[in-house]
Amino acid sequence: MDLSIVIENLPLYLQGLWLTVQLVVMALFFGMLLAIPIALLRTSKNPLVYGIPWAYIYFFRGTPLLVQLFMIYHGLGQFEVVQKSFLWPFLKEAYWCALLAFALNTAAYTAEILRGAIEQTAFGEVEAARACGMSRALMFRRIILPSAFRRALPAYGNEVIFMLHGSAIASVVTLVDLLGAGRIVNSRHFAPYESYLTAGLFYLGLTFLIVWGFKMWERRWHAHLRPRET
Repeated sequence: MDLSIVIENLPLYLQGLWLTVQLVVMALFFGMLLAIPIALLRTSKNPLVYGIPWAYIYFFRGTPLLVQLFMIYHGLGQFEVVQKSFLWPFLKEAYWCALLAFALNTAAYTAEILRGAIEQTAFGEVEAARACGMSRALMFRRIILPSAFRRALPAYGNEVIFMLHGSAIASVVTLVDLLGAGRIVNSRHFAPYESYLTAGLFYLGLTFLIVWGFKMWERRWHAHLRPRET
C-alpha cells in the first residue's frame, strides 16, 4: 500500500468527509422534523388520516434511495412548472437535491420507527396522563413521545448508520463526498486499493463515533432502568 498517495490527497478526503457529515446531519435533522408528524398521523385509526402517511412511508421504503435521488436530480428539472418556481434555484443544485432525497428517505424510515414505539406505549402511562387531566396534545408532548423516543433509540441508531452509508451515492450526482474523493484519487493515481480503503476507513471511523454516541445516549436516557448500587 502506497501511503504517499493517501497523504498527498488527505485534504481532498477531509473535504469529502466534511461534505458527508453535512449531508447526513442535515438530512437527519430535517428528516426527524418531518417524521414526527407523519408518525403521529400514522397511528390514527381513521384511514383518511393515516392513508397518505402510509403511502409516503411505503413509497420511500419500497424504492431504492438511488432511484429517489435520480428522480429528484434528473427528473424534476424536466417540468417547466418546477423550473419557473421559487424552488428551482435550489433544485438545480446537486447538493440540495441530494439533501432533499436523503431527508425524505430517512423521514420515512424514522416515522415507521417512531410509529412502532408510540404504539408500544404502556396503556397505564396513557391512563395516568388522562387521570391527571392532560389534554391529548400535552399527553403526547410529556408522556407518549418522550417514552417512544427512548424505546426507538436503538433502532434509530441503526437508521443513522444506514443514512451515513447511503449518503455515499451523493457522488453519482457530481458531489465530492468521501466516496467521491476516493473516485477522484483513483482516477489520478490508478490505485483503487489505497483510494477506496482510505474512504472506507473514514466511514468506519464515523460509524464508530455514531455507535459510541448512541451508547452514551442510551446510557443516559435509560439510567432509571439500571439497578441501583448499594
